[in-house]
Amino acid sequence: MKITSSAVSLTVEDVAASSAFLTAHFGFREEMAADGFASLSRDDAGMNVIFLRRGLPSLPADQRDVHATGLILAFVVDDLEGELARLRAEGVEITMPLTDEEWGERAFQVRDPNGVIVQLVDWNAPTAG
Repeated sequence: MKITSSAVSLTVEDVAASSAFLTAHFGFREEMAADGFASLSRDDAGMNVIFLRRGLPSLPADQRDVHATGLILAFVVDDLEGELARLRAEGVEITMPLTDEEWGERAFQVRDPNGVIVQLVDWNAPTAG
């Protein structure tokens, strides 16, 4: 098997709202869109983010009405504090404050208008000693 690209596909109520959120605040661009569908990308993200409207008939029946839950859309960034300040200045509500974990992860979270959790992360692995 050779994987040529990757995507995460999330089922939400309002595709346009989630698409606009990632476009406005995270620099994604809409590559394709139709009624109930949007595919977003960034040159540096390594994957596309796809939003599908709940109830879309093209989805399998057992997936049609499921909302994207229990999922964190995480992006590793170079300047975590800078991104936190920028998002606050843009009026984005920080739903989990900046946290430092003992294993070296630092992260904070926001939610898009459909409740999708977006987490920005950096890593400062502890040094042995």
